[in-house]
Amino acid sequence: MASTDITVSGLSRVGAENAEYLISKIRTIPGFPKEGILFRDFMPVLADARAFGVLLDALEAALPVDPNDFDAVAGLEARGFLFGPALAARLGKGFIAVRKAGKLPPETVSQHYDLEYGQAAVEIETSAVHEGERVLIVDDLIATGGTANAASALIEKCGGKVSGFSFVMELTGIDGMKSLQGYPASSLITMPA
Repeated sequence: MASTDITVSGLSRVGAENAEYLISKIRTIPGFPKEGILFRDFMPVLADARAFGVLLDALEAALPVDPNDFDAVAGLEARGFLFGPALAARLGKGFIAVRKAGKLPPETVSQHYDLEYGQAAVEIETSAVHEGERVLIVDDLIATGGTANAASALIEKCGGKVSGFSFVMELTGIDGMKSLQGYPASSLITMPA
C-alpha cells in the first residue's frame, strides 16, 4: 500500500517517527474474512511494547472529548478489549465490556446490527452501565459503523449517555463516521477500505 493511502492526523500528536513506527506494525490481509475485504490487522502492534505504548499515547492525546466528560470506557469485543482497559486505567476510568452475543451468563441487553459482510449482535450486562453514566466507546476499527452504533444503543438502553467514540483505524469510502449521529469521534489512522 502506498503511504499516500494512509492519513495519520490522529497520530500527529506522538511525532512522525512514532507514527511511522506504529503504522509499520499494522498489516493488511486481502480476502479475509471473504473475497473483496481487506482485513486491517493491528495485532502486531500489541506484540511490540514500543508500538503498544505509542498506540495508548496517541489514543489518549486524540480523545474526541475531554476525559472529564466521561465516566467510563466501553470496549467492543474482541480487539476493543485489548486496549480499552489499558486506556481506561490510564485515565482513571472503569471499563465496560461490550460482548458478542451469548458470551455473558448474567442478564443482558442485546442489540442486532448489520456488518459489511453479514449480521451480528452485541450484549452488555444489564448492571454494567449506571443511570446517567457518561461513556466513551472505543474500538480498533470503524467501517460501516454498525458495531459502534449497536454499542451506543446498548449504553443508552441501560440508562447511560454516550460521550463519544475513539477508534484506532477508520476505513474510508464506507462512511462509518457519518453514521455516528453527530457524536464526537476520533480515529488515529484512516485507510481505504
